[in-house]
Amino acid sequence: MESIQGFDLSNPSPVTLSTTTTTKNPTALTITTTTTSPTTAAATTLSSCSSSNSPSTLSRYENQKRRDWNTFGQYLRNHRPPLSLERCSGAHVLEFLRYLDQFGKTKVHTQLCPFFGHPNPPAPCPCPLRQAWGSLDALIGRLRAAFEEHGGKPEANPFGARAVRLYLREVRDSQAKARGISYEKKKRKRPVLPQLPPPTGS
Repeated sequence: MESIQGFDLSNPSPVTLSTTTTTKNPTALTITTTTTSPTTAAATTLSSCSSSNSPSTLSRYENQKRRDWNTFGQYLRNHRPPLSLERCSGAHVLEFLRYLDQFGKTKVHTQLCPFFGHPNPPAPCPCPLRQAWGSLDALIGRLRAAFEEHGGKPEANPFGARAVRLYLREVRDSQAKARGISYEKKKRKRPVLPQLPPPTGS
């Protein structure tokens, strides 16, 4: 699964979210995450193995979802003023996604850049680095599922808010134009069934 690029979740140093302090060093803005004991991890692995034919894939997804959930929880606690999950709205989710852009590694060309719309730029340029649309889309999917797994009501899920869906669509379209790539899903070709001969009369 895709994870947030450049966002180190293993470094225990706290994150500072004041609006007057910015930094480009991703290791200085890492989130503390909790770890499970070996017994709990083993139980989780056994549960995954018994419920899926591909336990390794399920385990990676669940682990990433837990890290993302812990990251967002830490973000709310470090927010100024601090936010509770009950008061979190789609606007706060958008704020979180924009905050993550500083850890991005995807070059997004501006319209003034000579490489705008060029999928393979021949030279470097000063355009900003951003989180790729695919990373953000996958992140929101995991957080949306985690919210409901932690007792949240689907109709009150801030990760499924209309503003969040519109933002992701805007990011997808703007990055596709800036990078000269297409995010359209390829339609699967249906297999052509051979035509059976008409039945012959007896």
